[in-house]
Amino acid sequence: MTVNDDSFTNWKNREEIAESMIPIIGKLHREQDVTVLLHSRSLVNKSVVSILKTHRFARQIAGAELSVTETLPFLKTLAELDLGPSQIDIGMLAATYREDDRGLSIAEFTAEAVAGATGANKIERREGRDVVLYGFGRIGRLVARLLIEKSGSGNGLRLRAIVVRGGGDQDIVKRASLLRRDSIHGQFQGTITVDEANSTIVANGNEIKVIYANDPSEVDYTAYGIKDAILIDNTGKWRDREGLSEHLRPGIDKVVLTAPGKGDVPNIVHGVNHDTIKPDEQILSCASCTTNALVPPLKAMDDEFGVQRGHVETVHSFTNDQNLLDNYHKSERRGRSAPLNMVITETGAASAVSKALPELKAKITGSSIRVPVPDVSIAILNLQLARETTRQEVLDYLREVSLTSPLKRQIDFISAPDAVSSDFIGSRHASIVDAGATKVEGDNAILYLWYDNEFGYSCQVIRVVQHVSGVEYPTYPAPAV
Repeated sequence: MTVNDDSFTNWKNREEIAESMIPIIGKLHREQDVTVLLHSRSLVNKSVVSILKTHRFARQIAGAELSVTETLPFLKTLAELDLGPSQIDIGMLAATYREDDRGLSIAEFTAEAVAGATGANKIERREGRDVVLYGFGRIGRLVARLLIEKSGSGNGLRLRAIVVRGGGDQDIVKRASLLRRDSIHGQFQGTITVDEANSTIVANGNEIKVIYANDPSEVDYTAYGIKDAILIDNTGKWRDREGLSEHLRPGIDKVVLTAPGKGDVPNIVHGVNHDTIKPDEQILSCASCTTNALVPPLKAMDDEFGVQRGHVETVHSFTNDQNLLDNYHKSERRGRSAPLNMVITETGAASAVSKALPELKAKITGSSIRVPVPDVSIAILNLQLARETTRQEVLDYLREVSLTSPLKRQIDFISAPDAVSSDFIGSRHASIVDAGATKVEGDNAILYLWYDNEFGYSCQVIRVVQHVSGVEYPTYPAPAV
């Protein structure tokens, strides 16, 4: 047998193992509300090839590929346990087991590592929480995709309605088509049907009412059977407490804004300050995509090295706020054609850092350049640290943060030498540290942080909504603090 034959046989064997994992992962999710992760990446509803690629991606972070032959025994053990709602990272289980020297079997080690989610310790499955989307643009449709994806167990977030302004004939058909196909993020994973007579979109069995209204005051959500819902405002029309309070209509319990909040509206970056949300807080903001990209690595760097001051330059993809061709715009420069120009503009992300990370005493300044790409941006974070360090120390630290810390869902790490912006379309992390571009000299560190300003940000929004709804379940093994 040739070497090529050996490689092909090995691949087919791994395909067979990955195939055997799919029904176990699906059953755990549907019946026990358990989400199986691999280094913070969900394996729920993933194909054979996707599971294998996720295992292989571990080499970008940990330096070595993770094999399905290593993780399958942990997955089989999980299927035998009396698990409650939780997220369990089989990549972390395999990695920590490898380092454990107590001689435990995989079954013994796994049972100990997830003890908080089993037997008398497990969380009871909660009733699903209604969610309403107010607005259905770029972020609204991606949030809808994520909500539908996560509805598999029926006990999490349930997208019940979308509120939009009327758009004429076949409005609902056109909106469903935009949900079904996306030029950047690809096809919707599942089936979508439209019931025009009842103004309903059915996506993977989720019945979503399309409500037409020009103003929040026009809607009584209880008339649609919606109760205690979380409303996600994707319009950005209202930014302060007074304006957003207009959404607190019958059937709505909380309002989450997908833009920076003004005044006393809390700006929340999941992973950093989501635990500061007061139980009785009804209105909050998820800040901006750039704020979510900056704050987690800023916190990580400040925790380890101390940050004296910093400047961020964002190279940002163009957005709907800009013009396709030169035309009038109320803001300077943004009236010039977005696909034809680099456009210098302002960013509020630097000033917003202090709202999400008030303990950071360093002054952070910032500016932005919009560039002719439709998605994925990069933040160049130039920091003066409180102590001298080396490039290797910074990279080793950020790699470990991305693998084991409480920020591992926010910070990703990549060492691929030829990575470019399109490689990060669909990333679920708030930001991705580019190891190859990182520069460190003495007490100065320059980090290059990629982020999918659409999808990665939408994932952060969903995490905040899960937290305030009570369906953000604990992760095992517990991240290192």
